[in-house]
Amino acid sequence: MVKRRKRNSFIILASTLLLTGCGNSNLEITQNDILEVARDDANATKKECSNVSVQEEKKFYTVSFDTTTGSYEYKIGKDGIIQERNYKRSNSDEEVSSTEPVKEKKEETKSETETKKEEKKESTSFDENQQAAINAALANAGLGQEDVTDIGCTLDEATQQYAVTFTFQDIHNTCEVDADTFTVLSSVQA
Repeated sequence: MVKRRKRNSFIILASTLLLTGCGNSNLEITQNDILEVARDDANATKKECSNVSVQEEKKFYTVSFDTTTGSYEYKIGKDGIIQERNYKRSNSDEEVSSTEPVKEKKEETKSETETKKEEKKESTSFDENQQAAINAALANAGLGQEDVTDIGCTLDEATQQYAVTFTFQDIHNTCEVDADTFTVLSSVQA
């Protein structure tokens, strides 16, 4: 219940920031807002974070903190969108990094959208471990499989992580899920 409430409060905060930003170009996103975005992405509470640092740069914030599972470092734009993330597990030297460039949305014609949906419907059967990774990613987002479309799941054998992708309300989501524990390591919306 607390996890869902946290996710819902984040969604409300993000929606408010987005809607307010549409009509007000002078919107101030605080360092606390940016830190909350990073903590939410890491699925960590305020109490679970130590060595917290938020540095303001010209066009983005650099946020870093440690948890019991590892160290996180984020590059978050002044608009609150995660541009880059690095995660290093505390029990290994393995570092997970992902970069999500901010993409401009282009208008698609109806036929382009239909074609993309048909292409993505090709493979919808998943093995037991893929389904467990999908379930973890959807639970992390507070969603059920019936709420999303275009679900995909692939295993990166080098990192032993599943990349779970899905679309919710025309927003493409990508989650990295640990293949051993089915713990969500990161999630990105684009």
